[in-house]
Order: sequence, then C-alpha cells, then structure tokens
Amino acid sequence: MLSTVITRKPVRVAVASIAGLGLAGGIALAADAATGTIRTSGASLAVRKGPGTSYAKVGTLAKGTKVDIICQTTGSSVKGTYGTSNIWDKIGTGRFVSDAYVYTGSDGRVAPSCGSTPAPSTPGGVIGNNYPYSGQTSGVDPWNFYKGQCTSFAAFRARSVKHVGFTNSYKGQHWGNANHWDDAARAAGVTTSSVPHVGDIAQSDAGSFGHVAYVAKVNSNGTFVVEEYNWAHPEHYGTRTVSRGSAHGQFDTFIRF
Repeated sequence: MLSTVITRKPVRVAVASIAGLGLAGGIALAADAATGTIRTSGASLAVRKGPGTSYAKVGTLAKGTKVDIICQTTGSSVKGTYGTSNIWDKIGTGRFVSDAYVYTGSDGRVAPSCGSTPAPSTPGGVIGNNYPYSGQTSGVDPWNFYKGQCTSFAAFRARSVKHVGFTNSYKGQHWGNANHWDDAARAAGVTTSSVPHVGDIAQSDAGSFGHVAYVAKVNSNGTFVVEEYNWAHPEHYGTRTVSRGSAHGQFDTFIRF
C-alpha cells in the first residue's frame, strides 16, 4: 500500500517523538530510536509475521509490554486503542504489531520506513491443515461460505496466502458454488489460466457443484499437488497429485489472485 489512512488517536500526543532528537536529558540517542508501550483493553495483542491481520500470528504481547520499534510500514487497517490506523510497527525479524495499539507519544510515525515489506509467503510445497474450522461441518465462515466445504478452505487459502480480502461477494460477484468460481473470476477481472502456478486456486466444473482446491506445488511433469477440503474425506482436509483436464477429479481452470 502506498497511502496511509489514520483516524486521529486522541490520547497519544502527550510527548514529542524521540526520533530525530540528538540529546534528551544529556543522554545521546540514536536518530532512529523509537519505543512504545502496548495498550489494549486487557487482552494480549497479536504479533504478526507481516504488516497485516491476514499474516500468520507468531506470538502475543501483554498489555503494558515495552517494545523497540525498528521501523514502520503500512498494511491492513486496524481499529484499536488509538483509533484506526494502517501503520504497523516492526519489533523484530518477522514480528509486526498494529500501531493502533501502541503508545508512542505521537500520532505520527516515530521510526523510519521499513521500505519494502515482507512479501506474502507462497509455499513451494504442501502447507498442512491450518484451516481454522477443521472438524466443523455446519455453519458459515466469516467469508460467507459453508464451513468444511472446498469453497471455504479455498477462500481461506486465498486470504491467508495471497493476502486478498476474498469473500463470497468479492469484487461485486456472487462466487457461490465451486462450479461458478471461474465465471465469477472472469466477471471480477481476476486472472484465470489453463496452466497451474503455486498459489493458484484450481477450479473444476465437473459434478453437481464443481470443486476448488489450492495449488501447493507444481511438478516438472506437469502434474501438481493440491490441498483441498471435502474430496476424498467428506468435510475434511486432504492432498493429492492431479493433472490438468476436465474429467472428474481434474482441474482445467486456475484462478490467480
């Protein structure tokens, strides 16, 4: 993201930022030094692998924890103690927290820009079953697909790996059953291909409702490995190696978010 969207944080302007100061109380400070304090309503604050809520959670910090802010960057907007902000504070390698929950003494940036942010990881192999609704066979997920179905799992992969805000109404389209995803993608202007790439959502119209899966690996012989739900094991996770085609169990369209 290139823009910064901030709702003013009303109680954080008590002191000036130490960034850029040469001396404070006679003690020399590094020009880029910045610190902050985690301020939540009481719950621990999630630490993310990258600057956004769709990045993997790598830990938590308790209210009142002091942090050193290495640099700051923009990511997904978060509403927190100090209003709504899309600034994220890097506090370590692969460790980011939302600035909306960090008291720094300033409403603005207090540390240098991180420059290029970590690219969302696109795995070169099977990830494993980290689907948050594993074992649940009823109800609707937050993206408005039925839990335990192939569509819910594929939507989860698109959101968590490709870092897009995918839902059942993404870009004004009703994505619905898997056999409609290729049509919805084209109508939404999302790239579709007949050749799989790691990170694609593989799609098939075969069967009553079609099927979608996540492409985790592409082999040199043209076959590819997919992760999926509700195929070999009803409403459960599985992986398999498949080839391109329109037959039952194959995929002929690959949606590239």
